[in-house]
Amino acid sequence: MRSMTGYGQATWQRSGRSITVEVRAVNQRFLEVKFNMPREYAPWEAELRGLVQEQVARGKVDVAIFRGGANNVQVSVEPNLPLAKAYVAALRQLQRALHLGGDVDLGMLQGRSDLLRIVERRSDPSGDLAAVRATVQRTVQAFNRDRDREGRVLTRDMAARVRRLRQLQQHAAQRAAQLTPQLAARLRQRVTTLLDGKDFKEERLLQEVALLAERSDVTEELVRLDSHLQALAAVLRGREPAGKKLDFLLQEVHREFNTIASKSTDLEVTNLTLEARTEIEKLREQAQNVE
Repeated sequence: MRSMTGYGQATWQRSGRSITVEVRAVNQRFLEVKFNMPREYAPWEAELRGLVQEQVARGKVDVAIFRGGANNVQVSVEPNLPLAKAYVAALRQLQRALHLGGDVDLGMLQGRSDLLRIVERRSDPSGDLAAVRATVQRTVQAFNRDRDREGRVLTRDMAARVRRLRQLQQHAAQRAAQLTPQLAARLRQRVTTLLDGKDFKEERLLQEVALLAERSDVTEELVRLDSHLQALAAVLRGREPAGKKLDFLLQEVHREFNTIASKSTDLEVTNLTLEARTEIEKLREQAQNVE
């Protein structure tokens, strides 16, 4: 069983260049993968997203890709020759029209920022694809190892709580088996007190005891509860994504304990179900962290 939260990092380096990938995730009901990477890598996002989705089932996952080392952008400064020629032609026209001396030289064009332009030429990023793909895969593996580590902690805690629920279920079953004789004794005492020594039909008393026992019988609930607790223990031992299964099973376990509490008039059984609800709520909180 894995946690939804985790962190992983991996780096590729060669010839003074590097690619670093980080993956981190927090809890979320469904899977959401977001990328933060150089825009030249944008055409590969669908493929890279698929690599993550193969290994992650739930959570809000952020993938960051950083590029370092040699810059893939070549910068040059180029003259705007058509504009420069137009400036020179205009200056010479002014010189002739106004009968001015001197030469039209480079100094007269200084300060004209529009005569020079900065040109960026980006190298083809396709050569990075194999390195980025491999680094993403290694990062996801590191990310999953971190989630496995936290998942083991969650599993131990949840397994202990499931064992406690099993103990409470067994205690409730033992107590329920003792209730029918106690119901008969209490009813007999009440009837004797009300009739003040008068005779009463034993057959009628047994019928009332049977009706009370049927209303408070929780055998079906205990059987279903036992099945749900076995299923919970099996899910915790598994390696498949378990969050949604845990949510469903905990709802069923909560329902059975509630029904037992509503049927029983015994204080001990009521206290057992109250403790069970506390354990179930703690399990629900932990299940929110499970993939």
